[in-house]
Amino acid sequence: MLRYLPLLIVVGIQLYALIDCIRSEASHIRSLPKPAWALIIIILPIIGFVLWFFLGRLQYGTASAVRSQPTIVAPDDDAEFLRNLDVTRKQKAEEARLKQLRDELEERERQLRDQDS
Repeated sequence: MLRYLPLLIVVGIQLYALIDCIRSEASHIRSLPKPAWALIIIILPIIGFVLWFFLGRLQYGTASAVRSQPTIVAPDDDAEFLRNLDVTRKQKAEEARLKQLRDELEERERQLRDQDS
């Protein structure tokens, strides 16, 4: 039984590495795409998981892990938000101007009808 222990340890670590690779987000994987890493882990039992842990897996707590997180931007600093806000403001101003012109036109038409009568 003791002679199977190294084999069981290698299989256990290989399974852990394969599951870790499959469950990792694509943005947290370096060097190669996820399917390539899964094949490397399966085909190269000892070398595969060592390569995965040192070259493929993003090390948590490193500077690259911090940089990959999206930064929260205040709405007044977001150019897209400001652009949409400006477009909305212009649309509302245009609608108000059109309503005023319609009202003026209706008033003139009413006055002309009153003069003709």
